[in-house]
Amino acid sequence: MLSSPQPASLGRVISVRGSQARVGLMATSQINDANVRATVGQFFGIRTATTIIVAMITEVSRENLPATDNYIAIASVDLLGEIATGPSGRFQRGVTSYPTIGDLVDVLTNQQLRTVYAPSKAEQINIGTLQQDPSVIAYVDVEDMLSKHFAVLGSTGVGKSSGVSLLLNEILRVRPNLRVLLLDVHNEYGRCFGDKALVLNPRNLKLPFWLFNFEEFVDVIFGGRPGVPEELEVLIELIPVAKATYTQYQNTDRLGLKRVDAKTVGYTADTPVPYRLVDLISLIDERMGKLENRSSRIVYHKLITRIETVKNDPRYAFMFENANVGGDTMAEVISLLFRMPANGRPMTVMQLAGFPAEVVDSVVSVLCRMAFDFGLWSDGASPMLFVCEEAHRYASADRGVGFGPTRKAVSRIAKEGRKYGVYLALVTQRPAELDATIISQCNTLFAMRLANERDQMLLRSAVSDAAANLLSFVPSLGTREVLAFGEGVALPTRLRFKEVPAHQLPRSEAT
Repeated sequence: MLSSPQPASLGRVISVRGSQARVGLMATSQINDANVRATVGQFFGIRTATTIIVAMITEVSRENLPATDNYIAIASVDLLGEIATGPSGRFQRGVTSYPTIGDLVDVLTNQQLRTVYAPSKAEQINIGTLQQDPSVIAYVDVEDMLSKHFAVLGSTGVGKSSGVSLLLNEILRVRPNLRVLLLDVHNEYGRCFGDKALVLNPRNLKLPFWLFNFEEFVDVIFGGRPGVPEELEVLIELIPVAKATYTQYQNTDRLGLKRVDAKTVGYTADTPVPYRLVDLISLIDERMGKLENRSSRIVYHKLITRIETVKNDPRYAFMFENANVGGDTMAEVISLLFRMPANGRPMTVMQLAGFPAEVVDSVVSVLCRMAFDFGLWSDGASPMLFVCEEAHRYASADRGVGFGPTRKAVSRIAKEGRKYGVYLALVTQRPAELDATIISQCNTLFAMRLANERDQMLLRSAVSDAAANLLSFVPSLGTREVLAFGEGVALPTRLRFKEVPAHQLPRSEAT
């Protein structure tokens, strides 16, 4: 079927250069057919001796057309892959047999398009249909998409959130054992996943303050502003002592061990072991009492005031509710956040809109860091997808903006996460403001309408595919239309996301 001769070809190859060719379009009856439009974005097939090369039109022109030729227009095409004409008739990316001058060119038939987009592996998800032929389903390979990270990019109002809901629901359908942690900035995904997701917010989350490392704890205490150096010196010295003191209380109560000098235990300010705020404050108070210089005492007094102000703020109850009780709740926290065991709910939706604005960056930093460490220390025993909505907030291209540890934690997942089964999905409306190193790690891109010129330029630099010329469509894409590039799709494709059921449509609950 694939190699059967066509009654009349659309044109012939007139020049070949690298991954591109130029085709002379002939004035045949076929080109006037209502179903055959030699226009930008159309897939063509170039017939060679052993294959049909799949090519896509990137430009059509009548300018400088020689009067002596029989051509009515000249089309530039990108060479994307090839279909074998033998019994197997399989499609593969890349071109092994280049066209020669005079090779015939035809529009790809429906059957040939189906061959290109046929599911090649077991774990394929149906995300929509081709823009060129709505009868052909666009499949995405889940393993390639997840293991090499992916990103969904698009301006506000183009169907980005519903696209994310569609992708995650489909991924969970074929991979029910995958753990998914979604950072929901605007509280819009709470209803999208039904009973498959646990929704966490400040009312039901318990993230004890001792799980925060030193930088994150300081960010909370100082409300997102840089810390005062004198106060930081006190904290970095006394937090390990408070941790050692609490550990020795525990050991003394249980085993009757003799108390030793707290400084010799070997904790640092970053060690994730429990301690009590009352111990830390009493240590600071004790140190202050030994000072005679009034100006030095003011530093200690201000620090105590800062800590108690944050501890007593009801908005920070998720961190400090049991601040003076102690207790190692790390197992419960990890079990809750990363769904171990899942109990039929493999997904966590972390609603961030209710958290104090000053502490959101620190919370995201803790979650990213714990997700990576969990994958590292469990050696990838439980694969996890970390979905970062509004990713440009946490990993800004401008190093002076945002919270450094958060960028570092997201970057670490992007660079090393797949080795330990921790995958990353970025969702953003401003890719130009996102750290270029992080977005370059996403090998599957779903680009929706982007109007900003800087965003389009960044997208061009991120797409290494032969069909980067497709990006000229980005400013004019319709709602739910998307350009898919990279490892997860058979070819760079213009497709339309399928309709999302009403109960899976995101709707903001932040108000």
